[in-house]
Amino acid sequence: MPEDPARWTVHGTRRVFASEWVNVDLDDVEIPGHQRFEHHVIRFPRVSVGAVVIDGDRVLLLWRHRFTTDTWGWEIPAGWADDGEDALEAARREVLEETGYQADTVTPLIVYSPMTGISDQRFQVFLASDVQRVGIPDAAEASRVEWVPIADLRSLIASEQIGDGPSLTALSSYLVLR
Repeated sequence: MPEDPARWTVHGTRRVFASEWVNVDLDDVEIPGHQRFEHHVIRFPRVSVGAVVIDGDRVLLLWRHRFTTDTWGWEIPAGWADDGEDALEAARREVLEETGYQADTVTPLIVYSPMTGISDQRFQVFLASDVQRVGIPDAAEASRVEWVPIADLRSLIASEQIGDGPSLTALSSYLVLR
């Protein structure tokens, strides 16, 4: 198969910031027919996961404050896989840590890349069900953990009470794909 004429060429990468959470690189890139230039790329060293937790006609959500945007909103349980941890098991662990609920059934829902123009992040979302409360959620994770009627999701999205990318994408996908 011939090379796509619109494919960018990466001539090199220079790391300008590194942490356990995120790396920022300057990639030396060239678009066919254009000059070379440096392009910022955000790279994530760990797999991102989340779970839509369902019990009948309700979904389990966390009410959280995000200091970066100084906003409050409903979110799904989400986080990163630990080194060597399977994404499905990481989602199961995040549900337990953030909500106090254990999910017996966890299946893939969607995989997506939230910022393909500047980031290599891939987010794996799972559907979790057959849950029982087995513990207390980590108090640092959320102000509230509540079961919300699935019928309310559209109005919560429309009123921007669900606005973070992973939750908005996961819940909207659930509504479309279920």
